[in-house]
Amino acid sequence: MMKFVKQNYYDRVNKIIDGLKLKYPTDNQIIKNRFLYEVLLYEQKRDKTKKYYNGFRFTVTIGSILLPAILSVGQMDPEKLPENFDDFMYWTSWIVSLSVTACNGFVQLFSLDKNYYTYSMVTEQLKTEGWQYFQLSGKYRDSKNHIQSFKPFCYSIENIKKKQIEIEFSGGKAGDKKKFDFKREMGKQVPEQYQSEEQRRQTNDTPRSDTSGLNFSVNPKDIVTGLVQQAGTSAIETVIREINPDSEPEPQPEPVVLPKRDIKDEL
Repeated sequence: MMKFVKQNYYDRVNKIIDGLKLKYPTDNQIIKNRFLYEVLLYEQKRDKTKKYYNGFRFTVTIGSILLPAILSVGQMDPEKLPENFDDFMYWTSWIVSLSVTACNGFVQLFSLDKNYYTYSMVTEQLKTEGWQYFQLSGKYRDSKNHIQSFKPFCYSIENIKKKQIEIEFSGGKAGDKKKFDFKREMGKQVPEQYQSEEQRRQTNDTPRSDTSGLNFSVNPKDIVTGLVQQAGTSAIETVIREINPDSEPEPQPEPVVLPKRDIKDEL
């Protein structure tokens, strides 16, 4: 009967990398120094983040359960409680509340939940990519040997690493940041008489109707903003009149009426 021996990822993959028949001897070292090193690095980050994340979440969960129980005990008859029990309950509830708040704050401050999820996903993606390359399966199933799929494998590893860096330093999903439109920005710098029709359409920020294709003379956003401001002003005036009904509203300026001009007389 075969005995199962628990090994870490390095022990299982290192011999496989040494046995790969590649074009140059340095290719095996590239896989070790880039692929294997990144897997071990993100495994270490994942395990370290997991330890702190689980510890803080455990404290928050236990504290959230104990705090209502501690406060409910304080509602008992004071005559049945031990001496100085109020002081004990006060400081106990204060310590538990402080611990729960601090642990929850640390989780949010250092983004432990997001980092744990990101490190775990990157680690599994790298491992999956590596096993597909070793077995020539998945995206590498059409390759005849490891030499032919070596460059696509290196590209995939760099792509996974690049996406992880974008997520880590952008604070969100990769690709959320608005891309810079070089042609449009260059068109804004060109004088209008030298602009082509395409550049004029790109630099024209006037909104168009989806149905008629005509330009609006007024921006719809300005109309909505004016309506909101008008509604807010009317609401404030109504509240002031309800609070102080004796106050008289300020007189509105009378509109200026221009005299009518007779075109026939002028001619």
